[in-house]
Amino acid sequence: MAASLRLSRARRALLPLSSSIRLPLSTQSQPKSPAPFPSSTASSLPRFLSYLVAAAAAGGTTAVLCDSGVDHRVGGKDSTELVVKGERRRVPQEFIDELASFLGDNLTVDYEERTFHGTPQNSFHKAANVPDVVVFPSSQDEVQKIVMACNKYKIPIVPYGGATSIEGHTLAPHGGVCIDMTLMKKIKSLHVEDMDVVVEPGVGWIELNEYLKPYGLFFPLDPGPGATIGGMCATRCSGSLAVRYGTMRDNVINLQAVLPNGDVVKTGSRARKSAAGYDLARLIIGSEGTLGVITEVTLRLQKLPSHSVVAMCNFKTIKDAADVAIATMLSGIQVSRVELLDEVQIRAINMANGKNLPEVPTLMFEFIGTEAYALEQTLLVQKIAAEHHGSDFVFVEEPDAKTELWKIRKEALWAGFAMEPDHEAMITDVCVPLSKLAECISASKKLLDASPLTCLVIAHAGDGNFHTIILFDPSKEDQRKEAERLNHFMVHTALSMEGTCTGEHGVGTGKMKYLEKELGIESLRTMKRIKAALDPNNIMNPGKLIPPHVCI
Repeated sequence: MAASLRLSRARRALLPLSSSIRLPLSTQSQPKSPAPFPSSTASSLPRFLSYLVAAAAAGGTTAVLCDSGVDHRVGGKDSTELVVKGERRRVPQEFIDELASFLGDNLTVDYEERTFHGTPQNSFHKAANVPDVVVFPSSQDEVQKIVMACNKYKIPIVPYGGATSIEGHTLAPHGGVCIDMTLMKKIKSLHVEDMDVVVEPGVGWIELNEYLKPYGLFFPLDPGPGATIGGMCATRCSGSLAVRYGTMRDNVINLQAVLPNGDVVKTGSRARKSAAGYDLARLIIGSEGTLGVITEVTLRLQKLPSHSVVAMCNFKTIKDAADVAIATMLSGIQVSRVELLDEVQIRAINMANGKNLPEVPTLMFEFIGTEAYALEQTLLVQKIAAEHHGSDFVFVEEPDAKTELWKIRKEALWAGFAMEPDHEAMITDVCVPLSKLAECISASKKLLDASPLTCLVIAHAGDGNFHTIILFDPSKEDQRKEAERLNHFMVHTALSMEGTCTGEHGVGTGKMKYLEKELGIESLRTMKRIKAALDPNNIMNPGKLIPPHVCI
């Protein structure tokens, strides 16, 4: 419950413009990093390009571009570091003054506020530094001015949304400016007949659906409570409804973003499909703030279903439950949700909510459509479950009963924390081809059950994506290493099955070390070339997504 409260924390009062905004002593006294090159010409160039000059001056035949000043093992392959390190340079007072000239009160250098923004609310990841400044723009124009100022002074930028990400996306290892987008929460236009809506990035998906409900429409992605549209685009999230409606990339029609040089790019029109040029929207979706700051999004909407049925079924083994999920998808039944919870997760729910559910692997389904169609699909799945040793198949159609049953899944994470209140969670996010789900989850479960740590499994079983919540005491190094060992095993098991290390949570700092094995070095070099072309000063969320050991 404490974690839930932190998500809705009220914003602190900011420093008034009338006071002289000065950098705190802790920021002003940061020692300068030693210059990596002696040339005065090189030092005036963007950091990315300076290394090309340095390489040429050294007489090398090949210029190599890598992240400067960092240990290339930290965050890269085989990394086991907990704290993300980075370079930190003094932020000039004239830069602060320039921001204050147009942001007014929507800027703070308060240490507590900076620390709050530099500390993930739902993640064990940490950084050696925190932002030097936190700003709260209220328009695209202000975002553009902030980015242009940062580019001029070569100050790092960390975009910040609902703070629900769990892979260290909002860490500020290099200090710099945290751009908190929560004031940009306008719903700019709704086109009911076109079934789309234009929103600013600070709009939350829950608040958006409350707005859309009277119009008989909804936005079908449902990540963690508190998530905002901008962050959902940045991480290419999905949720339990992805099995029917797809992920964020499938539900964005176009977007606008401020690029590192201050240009505003609009990626398309409102047409439902287009073959006009590069698909820039899909380049920015999932870029995790490394290519630009998203300032407007046009979303595809769906009609609210006329009727739905929620069902639950128990199984003796987690493999039986996974097999039913696979069989259901292969049957062609159009489910909208297929969620799997293991017996440890059910035990946590019983403890946290005073329930008395059978503590066995459990599948939850949602079927939508007309009343007759939804019921027909429910009965077909009941038959499939019976063929795979399923028992206690129950389903409900009354609104209150459906809400109560689905609440079990929605509160699963918080229930897990209730089992070990003083622990933190390392959450896996592997996703495999559907036919490999039962094998992958069974192999993982054997290892988890043998571990001394408390481990809970939750799966979006309809699309092969499952999470393990590994609870560990952060003050005990042996527990952290055990959590890392379990995570490492599951990721490499998934990769061996042509899966991915992250189905929906994104890369951030936590998953970078697996990308070379999953994607190959040439893919990563291509990403780095795109990043270098758009962001030559490397100001946009540096140290995220692209592993630091990748050189071009």
